[in-house]
Amino acid sequence: MKARPALIAVLVSFAALAQEAPAPTAHPIVLHAARLLDVSNGKIVAPGEVLIERDRISAAGASVPHPAGAETIDLGDLTLMPGLIDAHVHLFLHPGAEDLQTVEESVPQRTILATLAAKADLMAGFTAERDMGTEGAGSADTAVMYAIDEGLIAGPRLRISGNALDMLGGHEDANGFNPAQHVLSNADYANDTEQIVATIREQHKEGSTFVKMYETGPDSEATAEQKAKPVVVGDPEFWAFHTPYQYTEAQLKAAVDEAARLGMNVGVHAQGEPGTLYAAQAGVASIDHATQLGGETMRLMKEKHIPAVPTFTVFEYFADHAPSAAAAAREHTMLEYKIHEFKRQVAAGIPFAVGSDVGPFAHGTQAREFALMVKYGMTPLAVLQADYLNGAQILGWRGQIGDLKAGYYADVIAVPGNPLEDITAVERVAFVMKGGVVVRR
Repeated sequence: MKARPALIAVLVSFAALAQEAPAPTAHPIVLHAARLLDVSNGKIVAPGEVLIERDRISAAGASVPHPAGAETIDLGDLTLMPGLIDAHVHLFLHPGAEDLQTVEESVPQRTILATLAAKADLMAGFTAERDMGTEGAGSADTAVMYAIDEGLIAGPRLRISGNALDMLGGHEDANGFNPAQHVLSNADYANDTEQIVATIREQHKEGSTFVKMYETGPDSEATAEQKAKPVVVGDPEFWAFHTPYQYTEAQLKAAVDEAARLGMNVGVHAQGEPGTLYAAQAGVASIDHATQLGGETMRLMKEKHIPAVPTFTVFEYFADHAPSAAAAAREHTMLEYKIHEFKRQVAAGIPFAVGSDVGPFAHGTQAREFALMVKYGMTPLAVLQADYLNGAQILGWRGQIGDLKAGYYADVIAVPGNPLEDITAVERVAFVMKGGVVVRR
């Protein structure tokens, strides 16, 4: 198979990162730095120390016990923080033509790239991630997750979905190709409740730890007739956006119930009404992208504590890397609309989590999502708490990740400066520890 230039560039950029992951040390480790982020209380503690024993935190604060035989790592003028969480990634995608990747690159080839992407994300400080669909690579993410868990390769803690669920002709179907070529969908078909349940069971059998569903798409600016008939009566902000729903509230509820039976939850790609409302009514774990949320949808999200995951970074990337001037204009219009709606959502007080949709843009660069959420209306503390607290909730690791507390996994990063004053500090991670193992220093 002849390698393409874009693929060669990806391989070269990640090749230096691939190495076997070491095991935690037997002796205790004390991390010392100028500052520490107390996530739950929303403040900076100075100085900051964290005591690690094996793969867990034993103590954290301005000072901690220094047991005999402990190794002290002095990180100087940095701020200790929990490892970052990205609640929306695609390890099996890289920059370039997304549809062609899934057609031209074999699953083994894409799996190799996924392992390198996982390492790149970890090096950037992301110690836990939710892989929102392998985009046609099936359960290959199971192999990546197992390899990370067994210490064969380095990468974040993962929640994986395998292929996402989609319907015939839906958002991830091969709609742009000649039908006579029978190009496979990038998701698993599930056209009714019975198929939804059966597909969730099959994916779980193959190793999935949560369910990803496409609830809306494709997105478009509304026609003049649609603009004259707002989706939400009396609210003109909804006039210029249209995204058809794929599953009813009852179908989504069946998925939520089946996932819960298996100890999982459901995250949905849902851009707008009424699909976002159906998702909130069904009680999904998160509404991802969430460009358009009506009043009742936001009320339910607050009541049920369902976070929105805005994914601004991928919208910005598509707007800045569109293939034509017309496409760029459309993407920038969509981004502007999304920003406007996000400000309404912040004002409404709905919960958020942080997810970048990394994959279409380079892995390891997704910390920009934090800066964009601050730029468009949230405070640095609110974004960090959304990432750590709501991210841990979505990934099903509440009480284990997302804070520097006794009993939590020893997933710790260090950044320059004070992230409560300058959120871009998370884009300059200088130290990474995952599970008590230093992976970047």
